[in-house]
Amino acid sequence: MKYTQLGRTGLKVSRLVLGTMNFGPQTNEVDSHAIMDAALDTGLNFFDTANVYGWGENKGRTEEIIGTWFAKGGERRDKVVLATKMYGNMAADGEAWPNHDKLSAVNIRRSVDASLKRLQTDYIDLYQFHHVDRNTPFEEIWQAIDVLVQQGKILYAGSSNFAGYKIAQANELAARRGSLGLVSEQCIYNLMERRAEMEVIPAAQEYGLGVIPWSPLHGGLLGGVLKKEREGTAGRSVSGRSADALQNSAQREKIQAYEDLLDKHGLEPGEVGLAWLLAQPGVTGPIVGPRNQEQLDSALRALELELSAEVLASLDEIFPGPGPSPEAFAW
Repeated sequence: MKYTQLGRTGLKVSRLVLGTMNFGPQTNEVDSHAIMDAALDTGLNFFDTANVYGWGENKGRTEEIIGTWFAKGGERRDKVVLATKMYGNMAADGEAWPNHDKLSAVNIRRSVDASLKRLQTDYIDLYQFHHVDRNTPFEEIWQAIDVLVQQGKILYAGSSNFAGYKIAQANELAARRGSLGLVSEQCIYNLMERRAEMEVIPAAQEYGLGVIPWSPLHGGLLGGVLKKEREGTAGRSVSGRSADALQNSAQREKIQAYEDLLDKHGLEPGEVGLAWLLAQPGVTGPIVGPRNQEQLDSALRALELELSAEVLASLDEIFPGPGPSPEAFAW
């Protein structure tokens, strides 16, 4: 396993992040525990979850599955860098009371205590804001976070789905308070979705945040979806967002060119999608959400894959980035 430091912190994390969103909805508890054991056996120590995972009436279920895994002992909790997120409404369906969502000091306190109980731990390494709250000032947010740090309930704070200017606002205010501020940003970033390169990633680099890309294969579109479609083995990879994109002829042509390029070089699409992210400046590690051991093994192989200059140039031709800001939209 390869490791790096999370942003400007001294915290060492694996260059792949184990995403747990499938634990519960797609993967049962026994299999979820097996995947976490296998990940830890390889040295993958960075686990990401969120309080809303499990969804619907089962919100919180994913954290509970991780909690029962920690409870097995064997130094599982000590070996893991645990990241979770809060923002979404956690009240039972039909009982969406005020103050059960977003980033008020009240909800931050309630949410962290509830996550700690479900996770069966007394601290969270990286506590992340799942979205921007435009109605809560950062003064209030940082006051609440500073208290949690002082109490030892969380160690670091991170953002998710923040615009570049929000990262700047948050960390400028944190600096004035003498607080550490955000140390990571979790954003959608992959070959097909590169808008983060314009503002978000530069802001993260400027303020010392590690970038943690989610949806690294863009909902399966970069995992060899067209080949799987022809072979009748696509399964979930052509549902939802993927299915919509495949109806777009221009997008479909790009995906076909991508698969043809990698077939020419004898490379696996899913592994290349991850390897490309690992080669990008500022990226700590992409989030992979395996539903089984085979998918975990494929993700791990990406760590050893070094893409040639020719392949990288060809990928840029197929999926060009937006270019730097402000030149991307100015002279």
